[in-house]
Amino acid sequence: MIKKLSQYDVSTTLDRLESALKEKGIAIVARVDHAASAKKVDMELRPTQILFFGNPELGAPLMQSNQMAGLDLPMKVLAWKDENGKTWLGYHSPQQIADNLHMTDAAEAVNMLAGVMEKLTEHATT
Repeated sequence: MIKKLSQYDVSTTLDRLESALKEKGIAIVARVDHAASAKKVDMELRPTQILFFGNPELGAPLMQSNQMAGLDLPMKVLAWKDENGKTWLGYHSPQQIADNLHMTDAAEAVNMLAGVMEKLTEHATT
């Protein structure tokens, strides 16, 4: 997993990511607030949210290589507050997804997706 320390709180970090995704025309699929869900069943959880998003131009080539990539697509990024009060952003690297599925014919798409993820998450956290 790629983890990045964020300068912002959980909500702001994902707000920044969501805004950058929308500017790039990348579809937001869902945003889930795990802490809010836990609260509904009288449980406590530090702030934790996940954002699902995708772009078929980047994801479809991975699924053409191996449809099992659909388990990891659309991409998702988790933001959480750790026990020390720091906010983190984490996601599975596209290369890790490709390696786990033994994809040998999707290097270009994997590299493009990795570059996009790096830029977007860097924007969200700094």
